[in-house]
Amino acid sequence: MADKGTSKKVTRVGGDSSSSGTRSFTPTAEAKGSATKFRIIALVLWLIAIGLEVFAIYLLKKPPIVMWQIITLIVADLVFAVAGILLWKKANRFDPASEKEPVRFFIQNQLGVIIAFIAFLPLVILIFTNKDLQGKQKGILGGIAIAALLIAGITGIDFNPPSQEQYAEQTAQVEKLTGKNFVYWTKSGKSYHLYSNCSYINTRRTDEIFEGTVADARKLKNITDLCNRCENQAAKEKGLDVTKIIDTVKDKALDVKNTSAK
Repeated sequence: MADKGTSKKVTRVGGDSSSSGTRSFTPTAEAKGSATKFRIIALVLWLIAIGLEVFAIYLLKKPPIVMWQIITLIVADLVFAVAGILLWKKANRFDPASEKEPVRFFIQNQLGVIIAFIAFLPLVILIFTNKDLQGKQKGILGGIAIAALLIAGITGIDFNPPSQEQYAEQTAQVEKLTGKNFVYWTKSGKSYHLYSNCSYINTRRTDEIFEGTVADARKLKNITDLCNRCENQAAKEKGLDVTKIIDTVKDKALDVKNTSAK
């Protein structure tokens, strides 16, 4: 599909964008390597967070209890826990799990929530059951610990977890419209585009446009939405019905999922 171009700076990211008749998604070796690196760092950060929690529990069992020390440990625990969660979620976008393995899919995508409870719930319980703490101290330390638990827990939830099937479906839709796995997006955009000169990304506030595969847009910006204007334009140029394209892609993805599950 011909692209009329844009006057904006266009930066290429990712790898091969040629059409592959996509019916399944397999991350590149580079993407899997990056995901492994992110996960290792995340695990190290989580171990540090849990270590800080253990140290805080140790101090709570050895009166006199120094409030500022416990508060500092809780805050540090939160920083390391959240940093690990964000890296883990990023790794999942580089190397997504398959919906065909529901247990692994859930654990891999919601592990951050589990870690949040491990890193803070024992501490919360100990604070409120500690006989060496006065009511006001329990209120302050307990409130901070609960807040940290909630922040880490909410951050850990992936409300739109990536999956291999989702990537395959989105890629197939783009390839059906353009004949290749190639899209454009911006730093602050929430959609990927089929045309670099789409008016939605050629505005005064846009100084750079990125180009790459659907997976690149997802793993770097977690973009899951195809621009409606680009979709309609591409369909019109090829004389296609957008609704039928979406239904066909979904049917093929469902066939692959059902076949693999047998």
